Amino acid sequence: MEELHLTQEWDKTFPKSDKVNHSKVTFHNRYGITLAADLYIPKNAEGKLAAISVCGPFGAVKEQASGLYAQTMAERGFLTIAFDPSFTGESGGEPRYVASPDINTEDFQASVDYLSLRDDVDPEKIGIIGICGWGGMALNTAALDTRIKATVASTMYDMTRVNAKGYFDAEDSPEARYTKKKALNAQRLEDYRNGTYALGGGVVDPLPEDAPFFVKDYYDYYKTERGYHKRSLNSNGGWNVTGCMSFMNQPILQYSNEIRSAVLIMHGEKAHSCYFGKDAYAAMVKDNPDKSNKELLLIPGAVHTDLYDGGGRNAIPFDKLEAFFRKYLK
Repeated sequence: MEELHLTQEWDKTFPKSDKVNHSKVTFHNRYGITLAADLYIPKNAEGKLAAISVCGPFGAVKEQASGLYAQTMAERGFLTIAFDPSFTGESGGEPRYVASPDINTEDFQASVDYLSLRDDVDPEKIGIIGICGWGGMALNTAALDTRIKATVASTMYDMTRVNAKGYFDAEDSPEARYTKKKALNAQRLEDYRNGTYALGGGVVDPLPEDAPFFVKDYYDYYKTERGYHKRSLNSNGGWNVTGCMSFMNQPILQYSNEIRSAVLIMHGEKAHSCYFGKDAYAAMVKDNPDKSNKELLLIPGAVHTDLYDGGGRNAIPFDKLEAFFRKYLK
């Protein structure tokens, strides 16, 4: 397995809590990639604890939103980890800045492997939280991994849908997809010829005056002191141009209506991405005999990044998350 060089100083976008013990840990996935994670354990914890694995947003690192979720849930009594997915942040994997529906679902499953075998975790009480694009990955994992007892998808994207159909499904045509695929395959040749992978660029900077609101929303998080991090793809050079190519024809969430375990999908009511959450919930409960433990929570007035860090108005319903996990990880 790869040997990772992990930063030991506190370099998060949120303050360190005095209610939890923090350390760095590593684990590996089924493809042999070593993943880096921040471990948060409630101080004075005893016995085997319920545990939660957190990842996202898509293109972010564990020092941003996922770490905030993990630390806050640890303050509330859960053992938690926030991890960097394969090929990004402090985790291993080459080439860098690549994503995969398969490997990234596996990353979540590998985190469950790791938590299940810890002496201080009850393996029958494990949940996951996915944020933004990792909300879709969390649902995809819940449909595959029967060990997961409770799942939260926060401000979720379906990354296969947005790659194949564009925002708001505005590019949902064979012609539009062919044009995208033609450009991506041309870029493959260019990368192979150069021996390097061209970056697609993170959140646009400087921000154009006529930028759509959701672009301004991302800028306000990733490009300001609020959420900037030096290892975050969205804050800096972004994914490889071809980094998400496989999302074009490998849809996730195919069997979400067979999820038996508890699921909470929560979304800001005013988020540009809210249609992903609404549609994913509708597909999940359609013909699903286990509807009673599924919930869609729309948060009034909240936009997409408000559920990254609260948006300055405590938009993340942590009381609700605590109650949900206490109920289903009992």
